[in-house]
Amino acid sequence: MTDENKALLARINDYAENVMGDIDPQKVQVSVQLEKLKPVLEEIAREKGMSLEDVFILYMDLQSEASVATNKKLEDSLQDLNDGFDGGSPLLFR
Repeated sequence: MTDENKALLARINDYAENVMGDIDPQKVQVSVQLEKLKPVLEEIAREKGMSLEDVFILYMDLQSEASVATNKKLEDSLQDLNDGFDGGSPLLFR
């Protein structure tokens, strides 16, 4: 992920934290969540000369990439714990 994309993702996530801090994403419809993010996505679209849809797709791609990286870090750290585990049941990651 480029530095520019990292900054873009951080900007959107910071905005989301401010406007959706009290929203449980598991219980609130995605359409409601997207409506809350729309102002920052529109602002970025204007700044970059992109369509709102393209900014949304970019955001979703970046979120997915960040999620995969986070999962990989967790998996690696659990593997480190398992490597040092003597006997008994190791920690599992699915």
